[in-house]
Amino acid sequence: MHSFRVIASGQSRTIGLARATGVGLGAIVGGGILVLAGVGFRATGAGAILAFGVNGLIALLTALTFAEMSTSFPESGGAYTYAKKVLSVRVAFAVGWVLWFAYIVAGVLYALGFAEYGVAIVVRLYRLWVGDPPVWLSSRTTVLALAILATGTYAASLIRRASGGGQWATGGKVVVFVVLILSGLWVLVGAPGGTARAGLSPFLPGGAMGLVQAMGFTFIALQGFEVIAAVAGEVRAPDRTLPRAMLLSLGAALVIYLPLLLVISTVGLTPGKSIAEMSVADPETVMATAVRNYLGPTGYWLVMIAAVLSTLSALQANILAASRVALSMARDRTLPGVLAGLHRTRSTPVMAIYASVLALVVILLLVPDLAGAGAAASLIFLISFALAHWTGFLARRRARGKEGVFRTPWFPAVPVVGGVACASLAVFQAFAVPTAGGITLVWLALGVLLYFALFARRAAMVDAFAEAADPDLVRYRGRSPLVLVPVANPASAPALVAVARALAPPDVGRVLLLSVVRHGGATADSEAIQRAVSLAQEVLQEALTRAMSEGQSPEALMTVAPAPWDAIVRVAESYKCESLLLGLHKLNGGSADEPGAIEGAPLERLLNEVDADVTILRAPPGWRLDEARRVLIPIGGKGQQDELRARLLGSLCRTAERELTFLQVLPRDAAEVAVQEARRTLARLATLESPTAPETVVVRSANVVQTIGELADERDLLLLGLPRMRGRKLLGELAIQVARRVRCATIMISRGN
Repeated sequence: MHSFRVIASGQSRTIGLARATGVGLGAIVGGGILVLAGVGFRATGAGAILAFGVNGLIALLTALTFAEMSTSFPESGGAYTYAKKVLSVRVAFAVGWVLWFAYIVAGVLYALGFAEYGVAIVVRLYRLWVGDPPVWLSSRTTVLALAILATGTYAASLIRRASGGGQWATGGKVVVFVVLILSGLWVLVGAPGGTARAGLSPFLPGGAMGLVQAMGFTFIALQGFEVIAAVAGEVRAPDRTLPRAMLLSLGAALVIYLPLLLVISTVGLTPGKSIAEMSVADPETVMATAVRNYLGPTGYWLVMIAAVLSTLSALQANILAASRVALSMARDRTLPGVLAGLHRTRSTPVMAIYASVLALVVILLLVPDLAGAGAAASLIFLISFALAHWTGFLARRRARGKEGVFRTPWFPAVPVVGGVACASLAVFQAFAVPTAGGITLVWLALGVLLYFALFARRAAMVDAFAEAADPDLVRYRGRSPLVLVPVANPASAPALVAVARALAPPDVGRVLLLSVVRHGGATADSEAIQRAVSLAQEVLQEALTRAMSEGQSPEALMTVAPAPWDAIVRVAESYKCESLLLGLHKLNGGSADEPGAIEGAPLERLLNEVDADVTILRAPPGWRLDEARRVLIPIGGKGQQDELRARLLGSLCRTAERELTFLQVLPRDAAEVAVQEARRTLARLATLESPTAPETVVVRSANVVQTIGELADERDLLLLGLPRMRGRKLLGELAIQVARRVRCATIMISRGN
């Protein structure tokens, strides 16, 4: 068993340009061309050359988008990471879930492909040297055993080294393909005149529909450059290396594919037959037959060797990509956190590799027919490519220029054309192979069930903390949070605005100060109205002055209403405020329509009428947020405020270094087993809401208020979550008693509807 550790930081960057390009070549130049070329020839004859060329253009557009996105977000995960950054954690889970499945299924196909070719070679050699081979040698058990052996071998190599040890296979197959191409071109040059013209006529026997069919079936042969993006977190100098490696690997694949298809279509023909007729008879082995036609038995064995090397390197590349997608998802808690475990000395994602290989082996054993699963993998890759184009378009529109980022030329034509092309081919694939669409829907439905049953709560917490801690994430997602701050006491304005600015990310968030003119209606005389307006103006002016003197620049609004609470609700709804921040200056009493009272029906009515998240601040005079370094966070209840608390803590930790202490109070008679379990649970929860190692405290006590108060007296800020009961948001007697007891500043939070 390998020792491992779970960390939140990125892996070491050990992959250079040569190895990154090798990862892409290993994934692209695989068994796909040897099998799928026959399918393309069958659909459109020699026009398969054009089909691969057009697919190459679409792949080039996609590679350009991947290059920009991977340099903007140089993290492992590929399309999953882009969806997480630009869309949402829920969409990202769906993308990551199906992408992980696609890489696993592709690995299954290549593992079986290697085993089939390997068994065929052994059987052929046995027949040549010994005689008739035993039945067991070509049985399914032997094929599965060889496939599992290859999978385990490459899994072990990926644990030992970030990019594995299969570069020899990539280099070997490229050499074999070059030999096949050069020898074929040599034969073509010496062939009688008109050989090329005869082989290429008719060029598109299936017409435009045949061309589209060939494109849909063969696009997967160009999949693989995005694997480089899946390991972007381990690539050195990502701003330069990632674009070059993607374009070099894709370019090299096209330089191999197109001449090879030309040779096969011309000098590889069986006398009296076209390439389309040859492919109808046996599409899987048409490449081997064609090479034998112009190179003899040597050509046949070269194709067999190329097939073995191609499937091996593609198997390694897909295990590599699958493990990195699983690693990224585990770090975001959209998969179990244990999958984020890294090898202690080599920093390779050992647990993610184990999980991916285990899933691969299970599918190997349980699924007898992988044709539909292979088509599903092609469909999923096309969908993920289309989504990558969409996220690339949104990211460029929403974000400012960023230094060191590769920029896709001809924007927005590249992501728009590339995205439409990928989406169109995906739709075609779904209708052409209904099994593919069915497998995709079933896997996605299973993922949705698992997400909401197991991962939704923690994933939302991690995402909320990350979004609050990184304002760029808010910008990429196209959000502009507005925090509404009603002001009744100008002296509290600096503290309120400081908290509001923490809640509103810099550059993209806004703070709106609200002052309410209390108007008694038709019975109010003009002098009373003037006094109310003057008072509201004075409050707003003094609040703005105090806030600006602290270097803050909020917006301001004055409105008229008979009751401040109603005005707050109306403004929050009209301006679609994401957060409402209230300041408390009274701990009990207060008139029924006066902001600042901690008790009474009006405040609870406000909590339930506004859709926004509500944050309530009670701070002593002169309190400053930037000086509140020690924060106490009592945890209890059913996790109703987890996401909002994570967002608030992310905001607080973004503006200054904080010492966070998470507290859970158990009954005095709680068993030791319950205490130990509470400590483990609290520690796991705390790590999701802190950029550093937080302190966790679990105590037994018969007086919760006193315990919280004693610990709060040693700190600068107390963060309390307000309860819900039967869907209704409450202040709660515990929160009121704690707020009365503590001397430090207190923030109470209640999540919106």
